[in-house]
Amino acid sequence: MGKPQKNDQITKMIVYKTSEEIELIKQSSLLVSKTLGEINKLIEPGITPLDLDKFAETFIRDHKAIPGFLGLYGFPNTLCVSVNEQVVHGIPTNSPLKNGDIVSVDCGVKKNNYYGDHAYTFEVGEVSKDIKQLLKVTKESLYVGIKELKVGNKIGDVSYAIQNYTESFGYGVVRELVGHGLGTKLHEDPEIPNFGEKDTGPEIKNGLVVAIEPMINMGTEKVTPLFDGWTIVTQDKKPSAHFEHNIAVIDNEPVILSTFDYIENESNS
Repeated sequence: MGKPQKNDQITKMIVYKTSEEIELIKQSSLLVSKTLGEINKLIEPGITPLDLDKFAETFIRDHKAIPGFLGLYGFPNTLCVSVNEQVVHGIPTNSPLKNGDIVSVDCGVKKNNYYGDHAYTFEVGEVSKDIKQLLKVTKESLYVGIKELKVGNKIGDVSYAIQNYTESFGYGVVRELVGHGLGTKLHEDPEIPNFGEKDTGPEIKNGLVVAIEPMINMGTEKVTPLFDGWTIVTQDKKPSAHFEHNIAVIDNEPVILSTFDYIENESNS
């Protein structure tokens, strides 16, 4: 779940995690991964975001965990389901998905008092070639950013890498929402913007656990909130993509705690 940017980086507020804590976060992250894998099987023209939401809540509770978003900050659902020009924080509705849509599903889980939180943008039926490229580049930018999450770098190195990669394709990088630290709270320090300058921000240290989540628009980077107080849409109504992983810094290098394998192995089978 993208965090509204506060621009108040305070390095001392970062809570570094022990190996035991990282393992607990990994368990929560992998339950999100499995949930998204099951959601992938359901996505087709005609299904509604509310159908997906109800399924996810049951699936998470059946695995002895708590939906991480439900009730958090007053959010009314288990999933954020954002369709087409909706960037993030879409409240699930009864409007059926249509062939050619894209739908970003962001899911959070709380288990053993630790959060997992990641996202994937799915294709509904057959989507256009230009939208396929938007999804491909946004997902690639996530891994480009993760590669920079290592001891010796700063958070700005991650941000710069994502921005530089996606803007080279002419896409807009959302400014108002950012990635974040992860632990016993869904949103911890530090903020991880998807734009920035090299060698700025907090130093990356072992034990850091974060959610990196590029939110990339086909057109302008400018976004606006809808009247529901949650859903964020692109100002030019062009599509937006969102991919998110949870990552820990272990032995000076990034280790991805979540996985897209439950989605992509099923899709390729």
